[in-house]
Amino acid sequence: HGLLLRSPSRSSPSPSGGSGEVLAPAAELMATPAASARGNGVCMMNSTWRDGQRPSFIHFISSFLSANSYRLSFLPIAPDLIFNNGGLSVAFVFVTSWDPDNISAVFSRIGRLKRQFGHFYVIVCVPTREQNDSFNRSYFKYSVELGSPTFVPVRDPEMGFEKIVKIAHAHGVCKREDAITKLKIERERQVQGMDMFLRVVTSIPGIDDHDANALIQTVGSIEAISTASKAFILENTDLSADKAERIVRFFRDPQYYLSPKLN
Repeated sequence: HGLLLRSPSRSSPSPSGGSGEVLAPAAELMATPAASARGNGVCMMNSTWRDGQRPSFIHFISSFLSANSYRLSFLPIAPDLIFNNGGLSVAFVFVTSWDPDNISAVFSRIGRLKRQFGHFYVIVCVPTREQNDSFNRSYFKYSVELGSPTFVPVRDPEMGFEKIVKIAHAHGVCKREDAITKLKIERERQVQGMDMFLRVVTSIPGIDDHDANALIQTVGSIEAISTASKAFILENTDLSADKAERIVRFFRDPQYYLSPKLN
């Protein structure tokens, strides 16, 4: 749907032979990346969650969002992440390290949050088979209702965050398409209404499309035209006195509008 996800390069081995984790300066990690004026949206990140992640991963998130025209803000929010696209918010719990000893607290928090957000997802990193098996057992142990919320297991945090952005973007696209559809429907209604207006007004003998357009622009609806006086029509349109008289008689004289006419 028009989003080209640009992924910043992953960390590479350091010249010193270390782990390769690039530690960005604190000031850089706290900065909100610049985004284009026509960006995709806003990502709000839980400050406490941020502090529990690897600095290189936060740097990856910041670069990834900036590359895809998202603004990043650090706030004391309840979920780990909230994305806002076009007025629609999508909340995420992002478990970057699955700990079998902390399962109860994780599911308890998820249970609280799912009642607060209409669009809510849980991303879980389970890189090993043991962690994946533990996650599957816990999912059924805590009787999670299917799709409430939706759980997305991933192999690593970077993959997890890319999925988060795709999910948030998809919701934003659906929101925009829904708005566009509503605008199209409203436009069709207006066109149909205009067509009906022209049919009614041009059914008056001697009144053509030009006259009908002049009436709708200056007098208004059919109801307004039906109550307008001859003097008002003459004062506000370029219609002749004969046409103004016909309009007034058409709406107020039953013998006139019920009698057969040749147009």
